Amino acid sequence: MATTKMFSAFPLNALKKLIYDLSDNTNTHIKLMLLTNVASPNQETWTSKAEVTNEVAPGGGYTAGGAELATKALTEATRVTKFDGDDVSWANSTITARYAVLYDNSAGSDALRKLILWIDFGTDQSSNNTEFKITWDNAGIFTFTVPA
Repeated sequence: MATTKMFSAFPLNALKKLIYDLSDNTNTHIKLMLLTNVASPNQETWTSKAEVTNEVAPGGGYTAGGAELATKALTEATRVTKFDGDDVSWANSTITARYAVLYDNSAGSDALRKLILWIDFGTDQSSNNTEFKITWDNAGIFTFTVPA
């Protein structure tokens, strides 16, 4: 079973406007990259793409840096703010990945590209000349709930 965790610095980076507008569908800045089982994501110390290690090798349908998160939506209702987007997939791919990292690709260098969250698939997930797909939860990619 997959586990999703937000990087510790994400809320601070968002409030400091260091993360691109998550609701802007005219940009291609929010991306999802895949990592091998050798990676060791660290929720507390990883803050930028420069710290991410062991990305899946380009080829076999995968491009370095990952794929764009399309049709993003940021909504609020009854004290719950939800971020959602289209599922991400790599068609006709041959990929083996253990983790995925969602990040903001808008800055000019990897050291400035801020991380949002990471997913641990629990075990290696593979495709063999088929679709490799990340399907987001019906409740959204993530939510923030403000207490009443």
